[in-house]
Amino acid sequence: MRIRLATSADLPAMLEIYRPHVEAGTASFEYETPSLEAFGARFGAITADFPWYAAEEDGAVAGFAYASRPFGRAAYQWLAELSVYVGAGFQGRGAGKALYAALERDLTDMGYVSAWALITKENAASVAFHEKLGYRFMAEMPDAGFKFGRWLSVVWYRKDLRDAPDPGPAPLRFRDLNRGEE
Repeated sequence: MRIRLATSADLPAMLEIYRPHVEAGTASFEYETPSLEAFGARFGAITADFPWYAAEEDGAVAGFAYASRPFGRAAYQWLAELSVYVGAGFQGRGAGKALYAALERDLTDMGYVSAWALITKENAASVAFHEKLGYRFMAEMPDAGFKFGRWLSVVWYRKDLRDAPDPGPAPLRFRDLNRGEE
């Protein structure tokens, strides 16, 4: 399994990995799968500031993960929200863990203090995944989303990336790390 920066050429494969989470699952609160154009716009908006990785095996995209800004106000700028989706045939093989490791490394280098995950409470596999990676339960929002004719609760998990009584300057944009090619 190879972890690399995602490119626009990966968008169709990533969208197909995401589709079942929208159309048949509750990991995403979207009601309709975005069009390829809309998904591409989302990719462009996120990668303007944050990393977005793809896991690749034998030339196929096995999964993807990205970081984003959970809130818009300035006081929240040292927090990042992580999202990960792994294709059905690749789950349980370490792709999610490797994708998160790459994101957490980059976010730390960019100056972020903590990583957050917003998880549908009934998604026991995602809760277990985050707990295994050192994320701690922080809060529950009961009946936060309505999908498939029922209310769904959401839990927030957090992982500290660095100790920061004073977080320092605003985090860098990913492209400003000057790390070179991944």
